[in-house]
Amino acid sequence: MRIFNEDIIVSQSISRYPVPKLEDLPADVRSRIVAVQEKSGFVPNVFLALAYRPDEFRAFFAYHDALMEKDSGLSKAEREMIVVATSNANQCQYCVIAHGAILRIRAKNPLLADQVAVNYRKADITPRQKAMLDFALKTAFEAYAIGDADFAALRGHGFSDDDIWDIGAIAAFFGLSNRMANLTNMRPNDEFYLMGRLPKQK
Repeated sequence: MRIFNEDIIVSQSISRYPVPKLEDLPADVRSRIVAVQEKSGFVPNVFLALAYRPDEFRAFFAYHDALMEKDSGLSKAEREMIVVATSNANQCQYCVIAHGAILRIRAKNPLLADQVAVNYRKADITPRQKAMLDFALKTAFEAYAIGDADFAALRGHGFSDDDIWDIGAIAAFFGLSNRMANLTNMRPNDEFYLMGRLPKQK
C-alpha cells in the first residue's frame, strides 16, 4: 500500500487541544509521523496530539526511544508489561489500550496484556516479572520509600543495577505520559483494540 502524507486524516476529538495539520509541522516531526504511518498502517494518536508542541514532541519521543528501543536486560515485552501495569494504576486509558496492543504482539500472547492490566499479581508471568512489576509500581507511587532491600530483591531475581534503573525509568517516564494523556483527553485509536488478539491472516 502506498502512503501519502495527505492520507493522514485527523479528528479533533483525539485531544482537547488543537491537532495541527501535517503540512504545518516542522519537517522532522512530520517525517516521524509519516514513518510511523508507513510502518503501522495508521498513526497512533499520541503522535498527533503531542505534535501540538513540537519541542516537547521531540524530547518525549527521544526519551521514549532511549528507554523502549535499546538492547537491555529487559525484553521488549517486559518493558511493555511495565507500561501496561503502571498505566492501569494511573487510570490511563490511552496507554493501557495502546501498549496493551504492543504487549500482545511482543509477547505473542493475546491474553497477557489484559491479565497484566487488570491485576498483574494474578497474571501468567514469572516470579521475576512479578518482582519487576512490584518495583515499577513502587516507583510510580512510593518512590520515596525505595531502599536497598528493594534492589537486593531484584538482584536476587537476576536483574542488574542497570536493569533496575530501566524498570524505574520506564515507570517514571510513563507516569508523565499517563498524566499528559489524561490531561489532554487523548483517545486511543480504534485499531489498537484488535491488534495481537487474532493470528495474522496469511
